[in-house]
Amino acid sequence: MGISVIVPTLNVEATLAASLRSVRQADEIIVVDAGSSDHSACLARKAGASVLTAPKGRGCQLHAGALAAQHEWLLFLHGDTTLAPRWRDHVDTQCLRSDARDIACVFRFKLDDASWRARVLERLVALRVFLFALPYGDQGLLIHRDFYTALGGFKPLPLMEDVDIIRRIGRRRLTTLPLSLIHI
Repeated sequence: MGISVIVPTLNVEATLAASLRSVRQADEIIVVDAGSSDHSACLARKAGASVLTAPKGRGCQLHAGALAAQHEWLLFLHGDTTLAPRWRDHVDTQCLRSDARDIACVFRFKLDDASWRARVLERLVALRVFLFALPYGDQGLLIHRDFYTALGGFKPLPLMEDVDIIRRIGRRRLTTLPLSLIHI
């Protein structure tokens, strides 16, 4: 079971190295850059990621990465997020579930910030996900390639591409993994 991590970038040099280090257990890492004026693409290459270019807009970038991915499981992450060291164990367990190919997964949202305001925001995000089944893209998305294709993939939207695909996935086919994704 192979996992391709797809990371859209646009001037995320400050956080990208940490993000890519956190997913080095992936079978493939694809960074899709939208014309960064910083060293994002160079950092990605140094980290061993494949680097593609795509027009600006996460929808276009994420879809381009999915089309280039070589593995059956797609894990979409933003370039300013990191996963916990044992993320692969949780993802592998999830992928072995009997219904895994028919559902999509997101991570719990956590901020790399010790303030009480950060805890409040984390709880509000958890509440939004619980009440409306509406995680945003900064919670990541794990999905089997066949399910992704059946949904029509990410649409070339400049904004809210994450909300669009989550709505097409639907509440009954979305689950949250018991692991936090940290927004840095």
